[in-house]
Amino acid sequence: MTVHFIGAGPGAPDLITVRGRDLIARCPVCLYAGSLVPRALLDHCPPGARIVDTAPLSLDEIVAEFVRATSAGEDVARLHSGDLAIWSALGEQLRRLDALDIPYTVTPGVPSFSAAAAALGRELTLPGLAQSVVLTRTSGRASAMPETEQLALFAQSQATLAIHLSIHVLDKVVDELRPHYGADCPVAIVYRASWPEQRIVTGTLATIVDQVATSPMERTALILVGRALSSEDFRNSALYDADYQRRFRGRGE
Repeated sequence: MTVHFIGAGPGAPDLITVRGRDLIARCPVCLYAGSLVPRALLDHCPPGARIVDTAPLSLDEIVAEFVRATSAGEDVARLHSGDLAIWSALGEQLRRLDALDIPYTVTPGVPSFSAAAAALGRELTLPGLAQSVVLTRTSGRASAMPETEQLALFAQSQATLAIHLSIHVLDKVVDELRPHYGADCPVAIVYRASWPEQRIVTGTLATIVDQVATSPMERTALILVGRALSSEDFRNSALYDADYQRRFRGRGE
């Protein structure tokens, strides 16, 4: 028996990996985060599968489902939205499984910031403008931010910021970032990237608060900030330059 943790992707049912889909199809038990994972993914479950929405459950109740499945010798597909590497509560579940000596695997998924960039039709790292993407959030009831991970500190790098779970404090986000990026810095907010109800609002740090006030969004909106979001005035990368010699190009002098 194995618990298979699966990144279910950002929302669109077809943005799940082939491995993740196949694991769902062969597991007689499926635990999924019902508030964020689309129910269409459950169509991959085998007939008669035990399907449990974990949204209302505590950690102890979720672990109890793992223990029950272990006793029955049943593999479990455990679905989380996006990718499991960030803000998934994966760590605390794995710690409990390690203590119980229950085996598990982890299958990555498409993260929400990638889906948002795709929706915008933008590369987040452009030569000469930004070569780093910072995935961060603001403090919330579930998790406080360490003092060393404040938005103002990240902003000093001028990297592209992908700010999660913070649309409810957008005004505070803007106040922290304006001194570092400038009022004219591009901002894009993508609500429910890849879902049928996806919405996009683009503006600047000077305008975005008023724009969103007329189009309210919930916590599933991602805030992207940085010059790479709108610039057309950037140099080409060396990767495809005709004069750039690299081992895969195989051109002689």
